[in-house]
Amino acid sequence: MRWGCHLPRASWGPGLGRVLQPADERIPFLIHWSWPLKGERPLGPPRAFIRHHGSSAGSGPPSGRHGQLFQGIAAAEAIQRHRQNLAEWFSRLPREERQFGPTFALDTVHVDPVIRESTPDELLRPLAELALEHQPPSAGLPPLALSQLFDPDACGRRVQTVVLYGTVGTGKSTLVRKMVLDWCYGQLPAFELLIPFSCEDLSSLGPAPASLCQLVAQRYTPLKEILPLMATAGSCLLFVLHGLEHLNLDFRLAGTGLCSDPEESEAPAAIIVNLLRKYMLPEASILVTTRPSAIGRIPSKYVGRYGEICGFSDTNLQKLYFQLRFKQPDCGHGAGGFSATPAQRDHLVQMLSRNLEGHHQIATACFLPSYCWLVCATLHFLHAPTPAGQTLTSIYTSFLHLNFSGEMLDSTDPSKLSLMAYAARTMGKLAYEGVSSRKTYFSEEDVRGCLEAGIQTEEEFQLLHVFRRDALRFFLAPCVEPGHLGTFVFTVPAMQEYLAALYIVLGLRKTTLQRVGKEVAELVGRVGEDVSLVLGIMAKLLPLRALPLLFNLLKVVPRVFGRVVGKSREAVAQAMVLEMFREEDYYNDDVLDQMGASILGVEGPRCRSDEPTEDEVFELFPMFMGGLLSAHNRVVLAQLGCPIKTLDALENAQAIKKKLGKLGRQVLPPSELLDHLFFHYEFQNQRFSAEVLSSLRQLSLAGVRMTPLKCMVVAAVLGSGRHALDEVNFASCQLDPAGLCTLRPVFLRARKLGLQLNSLGPEACRDLRDLLLHDQCQVTALRLSNNPLTAAGVALLVEGLAGNTSLKHLSLLHTGLGDEGLELLAAQLDRNQQLQELNVAYNGAGDTAALALAKAAREHPSLELLHLYFNELSSECRQALRDLGSTTEGGARVVVSLTEGTAASEYWSVILGEVQRNLNSWDRGRVRRHLELLLRDLEDNRGATLNPWRKAQLLRVEGEVRALLEQLGGPGS
Repeated sequence: MRWGCHLPRASWGPGLGRVLQPADERIPFLIHWSWPLKGERPLGPPRAFIRHHGSSAGSGPPSGRHGQLFQGIAAAEAIQRHRQNLAEWFSRLPREERQFGPTFALDTVHVDPVIRESTPDELLRPLAELALEHQPPSAGLPPLALSQLFDPDACGRRVQTVVLYGTVGTGKSTLVRKMVLDWCYGQLPAFELLIPFSCEDLSSLGPAPASLCQLVAQRYTPLKEILPLMATAGSCLLFVLHGLEHLNLDFRLAGTGLCSDPEESEAPAAIIVNLLRKYMLPEASILVTTRPSAIGRIPSKYVGRYGEICGFSDTNLQKLYFQLRFKQPDCGHGAGGFSATPAQRDHLVQMLSRNLEGHHQIATACFLPSYCWLVCATLHFLHAPTPAGQTLTSIYTSFLHLNFSGEMLDSTDPSKLSLMAYAARTMGKLAYEGVSSRKTYFSEEDVRGCLEAGIQTEEEFQLLHVFRRDALRFFLAPCVEPGHLGTFVFTVPAMQEYLAALYIVLGLRKTTLQRVGKEVAELVGRVGEDVSLVLGIMAKLLPLRALPLLFNLLKVVPRVFGRVVGKSREAVAQAMVLEMFREEDYYNDDVLDQMGASILGVEGPRCRSDEPTEDEVFELFPMFMGGLLSAHNRVVLAQLGCPIKTLDALENAQAIKKKLGKLGRQVLPPSELLDHLFFHYEFQNQRFSAEVLSSLRQLSLAGVRMTPLKCMVVAAVLGSGRHALDEVNFASCQLDPAGLCTLRPVFLRARKLGLQLNSLGPEACRDLRDLLLHDQCQVTALRLSNNPLTAAGVALLVEGLAGNTSLKHLSLLHTGLGDEGLELLAAQLDRNQQLQELNVAYNGAGDTAALALAKAAREHPSLELLHLYFNELSSECRQALRDLGSTTEGGARVVVSLTEGTAASEYWSVILGEVQRNLNSWDRGRVRRHLELLLRDLEDNRGATLNPWRKAQLLRVEGEVRALLEQLGGPGS
């Protein structure tokens, strides 16, 4: 995985003019651009404009003059109600969009894709089979703006019918919705009345006769009063026919007769044909959108202009899209948008822009506006508060649902095969073969082999031709990386792993044995019982007693075949688990960091090697496979025509559980352990996760950068478990107070909790206090070393200590307590009666505070050990502390030096071990000064003792200290 908008079709059902129903989840996302309310709309190449709250989007549709045709009060009111209804309907968001908060609402800013005018000659020119590259614009045909679509052509002829076409993902629905909303808010003054039709809606009516007036009145009730005026509206009336590929049009007179009366009942397809013929309402303007494969359904003589929607063919358009999308106002944490500060959002945009400039493959992917949407959705998932239950798999499933919901591959084909089902079968096969052979680059032969596999009939070749023209570019892109030119890659690397997982869970991967064996087993199973019964009767009359035994063996065949299928599932599960637990030198980050780095690029030098390894890693493949088995994603996939059978899902889950149960017990590196937890989060099955993770006793994520998303993943997977965790280690994880709050359910299960090296300040101690005071807290050891807690934080911690009954070991090493913090601990220490060890070393405390704490520790009923080394203590104070610790009256032992009297302290290895672990994070000059004092102390004690054993031990400790000094650049000898 190397790196990581359109939004889909409109679904306009009847009833726009009546009472508006709740938002239909199939209403596609409207990515809306707006032109400034003041001033003239500029011509030329498309540009982006900002529309904030309070602009035309927030105000009602314009009232007043509606041109010369609808001057009457009743007509004006009808048009006004029609505008209001259209604006409200077309401004609604589907569920997939509402989950992203205000940042993805309709009042945000978007960028127009390029529209390139094309000619009939270009459309008739045969295309190469795998011509995925975008064709350059023809000379003399500049890009078109929406306001220029109905301008006179090059010969000065009036243009009445415009056909816009584009592959899946280029933004056809976006442009239609933009035009409709622009008209609603008075942005298209050339048209006094706009009537949009969804061809998908019209196709659902079948051959049932209805007149044009009936079709309009059923969908737009306010227009009933002005229907008689349609015939005289002329070019001021605009029909928008969206998704022509859903209609099977027949322009032959023998197939569709002539009809000019809008009130005469005909099949909906016949009405559309006569509108396009200009036989019905000949002066009306018509805008048609379609996929490339359906362009030929309208004879070119009826079309005044063709326009190809080319997406974001310029990197500057892509960067502008992301800049405007991420820099939205009023999108804070409380609003559900990006919780980052303006500076963090700017940094995010800068990194993405640099990656677009230097990483040409991501720019190639963002050529399609739909993939710009996917990039935004992925970054939103990685960096913004994540709604409950949202997963990476659900984002990709929603992305495909937005683009392919309700889409058939070819409406003229009797099979009515869904476009997504065909893609899963063909592109899924290519994706899985790439994963299994560990490659991401595919030759033309590879692609053709997967597309043409099993094709035998003319109808199948026709379906393949439609898929190549309409959707192949959505999934595959030409590779532009040096050394791989001429090959193809999946548009987004993660899409390859998603489609490979989909190919598996749909049961499309079958070996030859499985394909043939299944048919044979079913046949033998059906015939075996009947033949055995007949031969059983014959055996009573004839000496054929051995034959029934042979035919009874046939009954075993289906059972054997079932075991073969089961073994295949286990093999897939085994490969999935091995991929999940695979540790690579280069790809050693967790999958979430890999995905973020692939989209945003990597800052600074690479960690290991300057070049990626040749062996590809597909760590998202098992994540997607688990996510696709979740109930929510299975429901959405069923709507796309890709149902996953419940029995298949259960058998796959059982096979995965069996393999995870074996390999999941091994100790994993922190990044691999997080990947394991992320798999369970994607699966969204608490019972499954509880059974698999029941053996987990140590949770070590040290060194993993714990973003809010990762904290939420860990809490969601482990927060509801019941068994205790012996050790939970979040050292050096860049945790913040919000992360502590999210992870509290996990902390409550921990016995040993490590939070060192996290830059936690006094505000984090409030959450730690609440953790210690929780009635279910079972933490016995808490390490908070190397965090700037200060005395203000300790004031909160002692409140938690006072009410806690489980904590026995507390480390506040190098936490900036100073004299104030130690004095506060000395005064409040007696409020806790269970503490056994307290480490306040390296806190800059002086003699008075250290002696006060030592005396309080001596009087404490349970405290056994107090660490005070590396504080700013005088030699007299150190000697006083030694004397205090050497008394035989009981109480806590005080560790202040590497020596005890003339002998080496039994805790010398503990002290030097802490120094060694923190050598790179502590003040080197300060540490060197303390080590030199300890070295002189060791030398003095060695000279004062005559015991050879003690001398040898002191010499050994001296050697360790000198080695540390050499690392610090000090005098080692």
